[in-house]
Amino acid sequence: MTVTVPASNTTTASHTSLLLEVNGMSVNFGSQGVLKNITLSIPQGQTLVILGESGCGKTVLLKTMIGLIRPTDGDVLFQGDSLLRMNDRKLAHLRTRYGFVFQGAALFDSYTIADNIAFPLREHTHAPSLEIDDIVSSLTDEVGLPRSALQKKPMELSGGMRKRAGLARALALDPELILYDEPTTGLDPIMSDVINELIMKVKQRPRVTSVIVTHDLNTARKVADRIIMLYPLFRLSQQAPQIVFDGTPDELMSSKDHRIQQFVEGRAGNRLTEMQEESKAPNMTVEKQESENAK
Repeated sequence: MTVTVPASNTTTASHTSLLLEVNGMSVNFGSQGVLKNITLSIPQGQTLVILGESGCGKTVLLKTMIGLIRPTDGDVLFQGDSLLRMNDRKLAHLRTRYGFVFQGAALFDSYTIADNIAFPLREHTHAPSLEIDDIVSSLTDEVGLPRSALQKKPMELSGGMRKRAGLARALALDPELILYDEPTTGLDPIMSDVINELIMKVKQRPRVTSVIVTHDLNTARKVADRIIMLYPLFRLSQQAPQIVFDGTPDELMSSKDHRIQQFVEGRAGNRLTEMQEESKAPNMTVEKQESENAK
């Protein structure tokens, strides 16, 4: 069952096959660069996985895509409309077309699971209570939560059940774009694959585009149409692109790039030594360190 969200006043781009575009985007926090000159286009209906080691900017990219973080440079377009040019009202309305599955589920501790799932419906629609109750029940069934969980508080549920409740809430407004931040973190292998199966099921919804941040290769290989891999900015030379891979899961696994191979195989290599050196000289890139060591 679907609730209609009031129509947006923003102009729809003529090129509707592209849902999201990131153009030359950089993000700095003070003097610390996190993302640099990221350019990326996501067609409608695609499932994109963003891979990369901790600290490479995956979650920052995800949040910047939906206007939760403002880029230092560049722009983000949703169906041709610039997020930077939207006022707060238009941006808030646009976010009703997104669903965000947070890493820790981000459920309201004082609310029941039913009230958590119903929250976006009550905030953004005028649906009557009985209709909202029906939608909550339907979403609960879709993500495999027992009805008995609906009157419980988040702290009374397991981690896997909270993740599924968070997904149900993200689906409540029938979004066009669903973003997942580390959806399988903290789960056992079986429950992780349950989440993967749910992501695959959500992919079958009409018009749904998905962006998934993860470091879980099992998730990436199972759900992705396309994978990009980010590399930590401070480990790159000045002109090197931060997206070091863009392709299919099979292409990722067969890549000859040593950075990708190291990530796929889970090898530390010289990373501990590098980290020790970086702690002594935090503003020195790996390339500069290698140059200094060669002298």
